[in-house]
Amino acid sequence: MKMIQPNCRAQFAAEDIDFILSVLGGKIGTAECLVKLLADEDSRDQILDDDALFHALLERRGCLRVSTRFYFYILVRHVFRKSDIHERSVADYVAEVLTEFALTERGRCVLPGQSNPMDYFFEMVAALTKADERNSFYIRMHIGNYSLFLSGVFPERIRSREARGFPDIKYYEGLGRSHFRAASDHRLAHRYDLSEVLGTLAERFGTTRLALNDIADRLFTLGDPDYSLEALLKVHSGNNANQ
Repeated sequence: MKMIQPNCRAQFAAEDIDFILSVLGGKIGTAECLVKLLADEDSRDQILDDDALFHALLERRGCLRVSTRFYFYILVRHVFRKSDIHERSVADYVAEVLTEFALTERGRCVLPGQSNPMDYFFEMVAALTKADERNSFYIRMHIGNYSLFLSGVFPERIRSREARGFPDIKYYEGLGRSHFRAASDHRLAHRYDLSEVLGTLAERFGTTRLALNDIADRLFTLGDPDYSLEALLKVHSGNNANQ
């Protein structure tokens, strides 16, 4: 199981630089100038906070030639600022969560040394009773991440299943909040400098979830199926086996 950390901003690709130049070239100048600016943390963060990048990601038609990490960080950072979540590390962490679920089958909880992955939340919670310290931390992180992902990206799907007896949004919020809080107090969270990020997600899970709902709403209403978050994440309706 990969431990997610807030490092999107350190992993942007060459196509991201080209995109930034296409949007902000008049302000920045040459690619060489931009590379130097991005090497400085403060100037990099100021550039990435430019609203023109956010609007360009949403308004440009056709195939966007940017990395997944750049795409999600710009969108998440923008809506989090509007929701009064100003810590860049929190936006960076959540963008990395979205990136990981976009690239891999992250809904399955796979522990080191175990051949059978866990697909359901009740399996993960039950596994905590027998897990050692490290695996307990990983499981709680996974439950928090996946609860946020599902309730943030697919709230309407969750609501449509409530009538059939499946968990509602409050269930996901409570589950994610409690496990983020427990993970934030774990010694490994302090070791990997994740305590503040996880603590913020625990305290502001509802606000964070609603901010991600805003991203999903914006993309689903663009009218172009290639721009939907669900299409980008390659998630199909049959994959929500966690419920």
